Amino acid sequence: MMQHQISILARFRPEVLERILRVTRHRGFRINSMNMDQLSDGDNVSIELTVSSQRPLAQLCAQLTKLSDITAVEIRQQESRLLRTQSAM
Repeated sequence: MMQHQISILARFRPEVLERILRVTRHRGFRINSMNMDQLSDGDNVSIELTVSSQRPLAQLCAQLTKLSDITAVEIRQQESRLLRTQSAM
């Protein structure tokens, strides 16, 4: 499964995080980690997402870019990771 790190710049609005999470889920990506910081100007936030999926990342980035409060979407890193499942004994 591919794991990707995405950096998002957005306006600081109450609904922006909810919209990002909804689009990510609808596009078939799983969020592994997330960090959000308010920028010094007070009007914008920086959101760092680590997501995983077999689906193409371009599809998710294109949909995130279309959201009205999103200023920029940047792919930081892509790596292939084999996720192991453990069976209960």
